[in-house]
Amino acid sequence: MKSIIVNIVPEETRMAILEDGELEAVEMERASHSHLVGNIYKGRVQNVLPGMQAAFIDIGMEKNAFLYIGDGLPHETIEAMPPHTRIHIGQSLPIQIVKDAIGTKGPRATMHISLPGRTVVLMPTAAYIGMSRRIEDEAERQRLHAIAERICPEGMGLIIRTVAAGHSEESLRRDVQYLVRLWESILSRYKLKSSSLLYRDADLLIRLVRDNFTADIDELVIDNAEACQRVRDLVAGLSPELVDRVHCYDKKQPIFKAYHIEEEIEKLGDREVELPSGGFLVIDKTEALTVIDVNTGKYVGKSNLAETVYRTNLEAAAEILKQIRLRDIGGIIVIDFIDMEKEEQKEQLLTYMREQVRHDRTKTNIVDITSLGLVEITRKKSRQNIDSIVYSECPTCHGRGRVESPETVSIRISRDIRRMERTSHAREGYEIEVHESVAEELRQNQLMMNLAAEFGTDIKVTVKPGMHPENYTILQQG
Repeated sequence: MKSIIVNIVPEETRMAILEDGELEAVEMERASHSHLVGNIYKGRVQNVLPGMQAAFIDIGMEKNAFLYIGDGLPHETIEAMPPHTRIHIGQSLPIQIVKDAIGTKGPRATMHISLPGRTVVLMPTAAYIGMSRRIEDEAERQRLHAIAERICPEGMGLIIRTVAAGHSEESLRRDVQYLVRLWESILSRYKLKSSSLLYRDADLLIRLVRDNFTADIDELVIDNAEACQRVRDLVAGLSPELVDRVHCYDKKQPIFKAYHIEEEIEKLGDREVELPSGGFLVIDKTEALTVIDVNTGKYVGKSNLAETVYRTNLEAAAEILKQIRLRDIGGIIVIDFIDMEKEEQKEQLLTYMREQVRHDRTKTNIVDITSLGLVEITRKKSRQNIDSIVYSECPTCHGRGRVESPETVSIRISRDIRRMERTSHAREGYEIEVHESVAEELRQNQLMMNLAAEFGTDIKVTVKPGMHPENYTILQQG
């Protein structure tokens, strides 16, 4: 049983995919933070960096979009281009956003435009035909490729999507014709407009119907009557045979509570993830990559050590791939599995992971296992994931995950008082305002009493509510 569950409120839309009751994927979109991926803009070149073969493009947003010149063309090819064809400051370009702004980095753009339809993706600027790797039947692949060659507009390209399997040539042709008309309207707006948004990709609700609602989905349940009818009308035009699978949820209990999704989403913010055997994972995100550590925990196994380690690693691998998919972790991922001595077991682990990632809709590559026993993974990163939407940087530790200990702060205070005493002696004493944890430390170690005796003055410690644990104020009396 495979279900898509949708929760809609005016501020946010959330979508979850369940398979036999297990959460397989989750995505959310907020009205205040609409995604940029898929949007097409008429941008203006603000800066060109020849050494990086890149340019920054103004698209009317807070941050400029980053564009690779030639989208990866060799430097020699770009240098050989006639001067009038090279990108220059002030030039207008049609670009499409392929990666949302993440952290301090602006959105990533491309000049290779792609327009997704239900069964095909039209590429107006690239003349080649591609095929979804999920279509595995060779006869069907050949049939679809032959159809694509017949219906592909001259000078353009097509990618055949997974859902196209079993569709007629006429069905695919209608999809292509619609996308060609859409591209022509985008070009018309490009010629008329000065610099702005030319095309906005569909919202989450429409994207899930277009990209996820296929014949293998048993039900699509939505808790908003208006949105449910909107989806029914859309499905009736795209895949009439699936209309009866769209249901409207009208019970009092919140839909994500009823399907036990809410508690699963809450767990996605946890640093540690428990494994059924008693082991656990530790997931840490850095600027450059995500690191996942595997620990045996309470699991001691029933046979020898090598077998215990291997079984724990296999169980951890399954959970890691699930967590990567649920949290939508992208970029470089490094996994520190428990050390295995047998090369055969290492290869079996890699083979298992490569088989499992085929179920991930996002392109994921299990690279290899290093000499240190670390498994390297790369996963395409485009939209903001749940972590970046739900959470913000901690104002106390500023994203470090830790603050200075009360003892460290106490020693810093003592240094400052000694420095101040070298300049001028405070005959009336000092008043120090600190966080309560630092005040407790100062009471315990008697550091201020020793300083007061050393300099022959009074030192009063005051707890200031709301003060940052690392901050303090030293007031010189008199």
